[in-house]
Amino acid sequence: MTIRVVVADDQELVRSGFAMILDAQEDVEVVAEAGDGAAAVAAVERFAPDVALLDIRMPVLDGIAACRAISARGACRTVMLTTFDSDEYVYESLHAGASGFLLKDVRRDDLVHAVRVVAAGESLLAPSVARRLIEEYTARTVAPSLALAYGRLEVLTARERETLVHLGRGLSNAEIAAALVVSEHTVKSHVGNVLAKLGLRDRIQAVICAYETGLIAAGSAGTPSGE
Repeated sequence: MTIRVVVADDQELVRSGFAMILDAQEDVEVVAEAGDGAAAVAAVERFAPDVALLDIRMPVLDGIAACRAISARGACRTVMLTTFDSDEYVYESLHAGASGFLLKDVRRDDLVHAVRVVAAGESLLAPSVARRLIEEYTARTVAPSLALAYGRLEVLTARERETLVHLGRGLSNAEIAAALVVSEHTVKSHVGNVLAKLGLRDRIQAVICAYETGLIAAGSAGTPSGE
């Protein structure tokens, strides 16, 4: 299966460089390039790619706004690109619906890997990185009234809630399996159920959900609220 990609960056050399790297892969096809966020959204609507690489700072429409529009309109997944190693940009990108975040000095192999991972439905950031970012920012903004955000947590079974807690702590499937004393296959099933029931796109949004719903208290190093 060929992964269809749109590359958006207002710097032509950067944009064409990423496109060249990706087009050289047998399983990747760059279907369009865009020089601004509005053009990126239009390209996604026209070509229906699997993944869109979006620079955060673009004219007309910035990458975060473009990501938000793309995420709301279809199944295309987004990876954000920036020269700025800023936690705030990561946080805003994740809330806009991004499935990954890369600095522009990313290695060639890591860029290709990121596209493949995101196209396969996974998140690009390691859960531990996402947890650190979300903990820092939700510590400033989370309120008790958000306890039922992202859908009602009562739709989850007790085991699925435990799984969400462990996702929020940044545990891998293998680590969750060990903690719950079940097989990894069972964990995959629980994770899938959690994402489906709460309407979450991926594990990164599950981390956000665990903190913003108060299931895990921000600043508590992954301790579930009430424990």
